Amino acid sequence: MQKDPEAFSSKIIAWYHLHGRKALPWQQNPTPYRVWVSEIMLQQTQVATVIPYFQRFVQRFPGLPDLAKAEQDEVLHYWSGLGYYSRARNLHKAAQQIMQSAAGQFPETVDALMALPGIGRSTAGAILSLALNQPQPILDGNVKRVLARCHAVTGWTGTAAVQKQLWFLTEQLTPRQETKAYNQAMMDIGATICLRSKPHCDRCPVMTLCQAHAQGDPTAYPQPKPRKKLPTRSVVMLLAYDQQGQVLLEVRPDNGIWGGLWGFPEFDDPETAAATAATWFGDHQRAAVWWDERRHTFSHFHLLITPLVVKLTQPVASVMDGNSRVWYNTDKPDRRGLAAPVSQLIEALRELLRGEGNEPYGGMCKT
Repeated sequence: MQKDPEAFSSKIIAWYHLHGRKALPWQQNPTPYRVWVSEIMLQQTQVATVIPYFQRFVQRFPGLPDLAKAEQDEVLHYWSGLGYYSRARNLHKAAQQIMQSAAGQFPETVDALMALPGIGRSTAGAILSLALNQPQPILDGNVKRVLARCHAVTGWTGTAAVQKQLWFLTEQLTPRQETKAYNQAMMDIGATICLRSKPHCDRCPVMTLCQAHAQGDPTAYPQPKPRKKLPTRSVVMLLAYDQQGQVLLEVRPDNGIWGGLWGFPEFDDPETAAATAATWFGDHQRAAVWWDERRHTFSHFHLLITPLVVKLTQPVASVMDGNSRVWYNTDKPDRRGLAAPVSQLIEALRELLRGEGNEPYGGMCKT
């Protein structure tokens, strides 16, 4: 623990007024709603990636009522490509809960915010401090790294013991005055100075107070997450389309990867995929090819995707299953949430359709 917490926070705040980021989109008109959306988007995602998503999202959903009354499909559409889609589903659910139970009044306490889906203690503190300047501590990944180095906290920050130690530190160091400036500065320092592999210690306002720097190796803190080999899963995606560019999509269950998004029918093995295509489409199936395997990496496993591309003479109505499947027009796409690999495959289909005429499957192995 710093011998003089006020000396630590004053250096941080002074640095912010000179060098801190003040022109980020969510810092302009920082209402609790706008800060909330930004904080959810920034979870496990870099600022540069978030900025265009945030701008599009708040343009379409400028306030809490707009988000609450929207369809989940449209919310996921504006999230498509940002990843970790449970964040978007929870954001949508939380907006509806606020409108229903709080008459549209955004919660202004940590406990009330943490009662909403997708909001933890640090996110609640960030919303209240950055939007309302409440003296609430935060502990996101950047802040964890700064505190772990300044106080030489050993261990991986994901363990309960280290988390407890870091929460104690952030509670003690967060000032009651200018909390907004302090919290923003701590995030900025972690993001731009106290980097994971090559920290710019010479630019750090608390370098002289940093125990890791005094020891000569700041990157020794915090200790990295214990590494383990990611498992691999394989899936076959069925890309059935017609000459007009309509492709068969089905909605995924809310739980699991890409929950609530639209994607291609999936199968565990090529034989089942091919047999199902033959059963579903029969005489409407004109040709089929296997595209090269694609790899998509999640935080906890690698997904190997093998596309089976089936060309049809026309869409087949018999494969429709209530509202869970649609023939999606790739030339006039509607607002549906699509995972990045699905969007990429749809774009590849568009390219295929543009090139069709002489040899529709040039360079690919027909089945």
